[in-house]
Amino acid sequence: MSSRRSGSKARSKSGASRVSSPTPRTCPCGLSEAYEACCGRYHSGGAAAPTAEALMRSRYSAFVVRDEAYLLRSWHPRTRPVAVDFDTTMRWTGLEILDTQDGSAFHTTGTVTFRASFRGGSMHERSRFERVDGAWVYVDGEFLE
Repeated sequence: MSSRRSGSKARSKSGASRVSSPTPRTCPCGLSEAYEACCGRYHSGGAAAPTAEALMRSRYSAFVVRDEAYLLRSWHPRTRPVAVDFDTTMRWTGLEILDTQDGSAFHTTGTVTFRASFRGGSMHERSRFERVDGAWVYVDGEFLE
């Protein structure tokens, strides 16, 4: 999932964006687990996403909680932007996984097609993922109609 919207953000002393967002109790990715037991463990570095779909879900959740460090860490070095420009007025409301191809522990690439809803609309994207040094990373996405 890429960030195309711009908004205001504050810069920390290190230059990284810091936009506060409350930590949710249930995971925003749509699974029934608590955030800390689901995508929160990937965000904190306590575990690595085992599949391309798990990485997609965790990246969606990172957009919800505005975790720029995780988004950049989970972005392919070849396509990673310098910063993520969060639109602080955007409110993500749900994630629907529509299709997953490859992206398991037995693959080196995978795609995940999803619809991410936000207040006032939704975006439909097919994202590409690759393994880099054994870890799944987001490469890029194609916006679909």
